[in-house]
This record gives sequence, C-alpha cells and structure tokens, in this order.
Amino acid sequence: MKTKTYAGIPEELAKLEQAKIVLIPVPYDGTSTWQKGADKGPEAFLNASENMELYDIETDTEVYKQGVYLAEAITENSSPEAMVDAVHQATKKYIKKNKFVTIFGGEHSISIGTIRAFNEMFPDLTVLQLDAHADLRESYEGSTCNHACAVYEASQTTNLIQVGIRSMDIIEKTVMDEEKTYFAHDMAVDDNWMDSAIDQMTDNVFITIDLDAFDPSILPSTGTPEPGGLLWYETLEFLKQVFEEKNVVGFDIVELCPNPKEKSSDFLAAKLYYKMLSYKFKNEDTEDDYDNSFDSTYVNKNNSLKFVEDDDY
Repeated sequence: MKTKTYAGIPEELAKLEQAKIVLIPVPYDGTSTWQKGADKGPEAFLNASENMELYDIETDTEVYKQGVYLAEAITENSSPEAMVDAVHQATKKYIKKNKFVTIFGGEHSISIGTIRAFNEMFPDLTVLQLDAHADLRESYEGSTCNHACAVYEASQTTNLIQVGIRSMDIIEKTVMDEEKTYFAHDMAVDDNWMDSAIDQMTDNVFITIDLDAFDPSILPSTGTPEPGGLLWYETLEFLKQVFEEKNVVGFDIVELCPNPKEKSSDFLAAKLYYKMLSYKFKNEDTEDDYDNSFDSTYVNKNNSLKFVEDDDY
C-alpha cells in the first residue's frame, strides 16, 4: 500500500501525536472461501476516501480536523493465527496511546484480534455485529481464526449482539443467543428492533461491520453477498442512535471486495467510515483532549492468561 494520509488530509492533522483517531489497514484475505479480493479492500477504501467531501452535512462537522493517523498496514499473513496476534497487539498498542482506534480489513477474521484487544481494555464490553452471516463456528477448515469464526470468541467472552443475520449453518444455533440476534427477515417487519438491540447493550460498545450486512443492491462488491440486507439510511439511523446512547470505544469495517468496474461500493465504505467518525466526535471541539476511558488496571479474566502480551509500548 502507498504511504499517504487518510483522505488526503493535511500532514499536520495526520501525525500520531496530534491525532485523536487511528486507522489501521489490514489487507488480509487468507481464509475466505468464495470470492477472493478482500485484501484489496483497504486500498480501495483509502482511494475512495480521497475523493470524498470532508464536510458532513448531517452533523455540520468536519471530523477530519480531530486528526486521523493512518497506521502502517498489518501485512502478517504467515498463518491466520499469526495475523490475529498481529492485529491484537497493534490494536491494543494504540488503545493504550489513548486513541480512538478503528480498523479496516480485509476479511472478517481480522476482527478476532480487534475484539480481543478491546475486550482486554474495556470492562463489560458489548460487541455489536452488523453482518449477513452469523460467523459463530468454533473452528472452520482447521483453524479457529477463519472468517467463519469471526465472532465465536466474542460470543464466549463479551455481550455479543448480532444484527442483519440471514445466513448460517445449523451448528451455529448451538452457540447463538437468539434473544440477542436480530434476523433480517424479522427486522423487515419489526419497527422496534433498533431500540430493542440498544436496550441489550452495555455502556461500552465495539462495532464490527461486515459490509455484506448491506443489501447487494447498494453494496455488491463483497465476497459473499446475500439478498435481503440493510439499506443506507436505516443503518445510519441505528448507528447514530448507538453513538448517542452508548460509549462506542472503537470499530472495524471488513469484507470490501473491490471490483474495478463498480466503484460505488468502495465509496459507500468510505462514507460509512466517515459518518461513524462524525457521529463519535460531533459534540467534541477539535481543541478538546480525547479520553477513550480505557481502564489501565482492568484485566479481562477470560483473556488475561490466554494470549501473548507485549507491553513494550
């Protein structure tokens, strides 16, 4: 990937020391099982971001002025497990630097590492997953770090809420909490699903968005498109409400599989990322210090002895 600033913003707003926001690209596509190309997602997203207006009409803000540091891409691909470890360590490093940490993939297996890091740093974490697929297999094709296992660990160690689900294997029902799962076919006829989902969240929320959560009529460029997905404004309405009512501690966006002949998906991903930042910082002045409120004394007992630690930050 080329060295550049996020969305072409001025270099003085892109320095780590001044930036409140960190963006980590993870161009990984090692376990996808149908259409390949998610490793090209971060570059397509960044290219689209450079061609996006940076004034957000809805929030009347220019969130880029809060500062966005484009971190070095994580290119570890020797194994799914090594990639997850690399993502976990990098994410945790920037959380400890008191940044609002965001990640753009890559396939959904990268979220195993991001969620693990946030779960270790924030107590009582809710993971909000927007996705077409349940991704609850404990292991798939010989690995627990497969894209089909993206939120299995989260289902065991966090308060997982799944939204937009419309494709799964029957074995995943043995793990799924159906009270906290919002199936697309039910959402289509339920006007209260947004409030219901938010009522089940704890204060600290991490959001993971698989772009196949969107209907393929508005976002076809993803590895495993499924009919019957979310549309643009209902998704924004839901996300805006989550950001207003909860402490969103970070998010990732995954599974953009760019098509050279179809750029609208790249642009939707770029716009979605920027809208989420705009919701997060809409009431914060650029001069205000950012505090991501992580608890340096907090140790998640589910994870503390399970994973490699690197505290050389």
